[in-house]
Amino acid sequence: MELKKLHITPNTIDLKIKLPASKSISNRALILNALSYSPYDIQNLSDCDDTRVTIKALDSNDRSFDIGAAGTAMRFLTAFLAKTVGEWVITGSERMKQRPIKLLVDALNSLGARIEYIENEGYPPLRILGSALTGGEIRLNGGVSSQYISALMMIAPYMQNGLKIILEGNVISVPYIRMTMQMMKEFGVDVLFENNTIDVKPQVYSPIQYKVESDWSAASYWFEVLSIAGKGRIMLEGLYQNSYQGDSKVAELFEQLGVKAEYKPEGVLLTPNGNYVSKFEYDFVDQPDLAQTFAVTCCLKGIAFHFKGVQSLKIKETNRIAALINELAKLGFILFEPAEGELAWSGERCKQEEDIRIATYEDHRMAMAFAPAALVMPVSIEEPQVVSKSYPSFWNDIEKLLA
Repeated sequence: MELKKLHITPNTIDLKIKLPASKSISNRALILNALSYSPYDIQNLSDCDDTRVTIKALDSNDRSFDIGAAGTAMRFLTAFLAKTVGEWVITGSERMKQRPIKLLVDALNSLGARIEYIENEGYPPLRILGSALTGGEIRLNGGVSSQYISALMMIAPYMQNGLKIILEGNVISVPYIRMTMQMMKEFGVDVLFENNTIDVKPQVYSPIQYKVESDWSAASYWFEVLSIAGKGRIMLEGLYQNSYQGDSKVAELFEQLGVKAEYKPEGVLLTPNGNYVSKFEYDFVDQPDLAQTFAVTCCLKGIAFHFKGVQSLKIKETNRIAALINELAKLGFILFEPAEGELAWSGERCKQEEDIRIATYEDHRMAMAFAPAALVMPVSIEEPQVVSKSYPSFWNDIEKLLA
């Protein structure tokens, strides 16, 4: 097992970080670019596993694709291949074979697709008999991953009858739905989203030249670093104030955890503001990928917290709720679930392990969220290469703290 040992004691922090491009935007842009039969290459694509496997699949003449642990690629490509004439097989890692995809498959099959399970009902690998889709109206639980919804939205203009998605119950991750909607509009397709109903009429995408902005989710770990350190300055390049990304909310939220964000022409400058709340409370329903960052930050700053809206964390790369409870216990913090979709820490402590080894569970965000703990105590990160999923240069950037 590979192990990354870290103990960071910087005298001063004065960094300029070139963040990776947004994975969420990159993967949507690739699908939209392909659907528009564009002659242009997408500029500033994310150099991460999810994006690389999507590029490889779209550029390949193969009929069978192994997308590894790339959940976004699995969902987006399943929908894309369902409307692409031919017979296809899509599989992934052992963990991917445990991640449910039945909801998306059922939805696509009801819209005219022909998708079969090769091994276990409801899970990859899949056999896809791609053909024209009839479309129509479907109802989905609004509490499911927005990637299912975005996958359906992006192929909807090419369905014979278009697509109307009626979202029932509490709708989570709305910013990701709006991101998809806004990007589809840039590629020439109008989407109506109101009263929890998404309506896409039959239309045709137009090819455009597209540049991807930097990743606000990746930026969150540098907010965490400055919050924990409580000193210094960090310039994060390539971020926009008016971003499509729901995770841009991180700038506002970290104002409560000691970090000020100033927007400059080249990006965002982080400096301490000295403002730390006694308890942090937030509903992460629209920004679930930030929950790990905030859990670790709050614990290491001794700030009690109560998160809501984190139900989708249980179906991510790992069960992130269980993973946070397990790994923060190694650091001496006892977390608990007050109710389904919630996570909290009331200040209760346990004995800190002498040799702290953080398991990453094939989850890039576990590795990156726990790395800044090395500012407080020595930690070792197991399987550190997992960061390649979204931020391949993360460890090189972290080492700048040691310079």
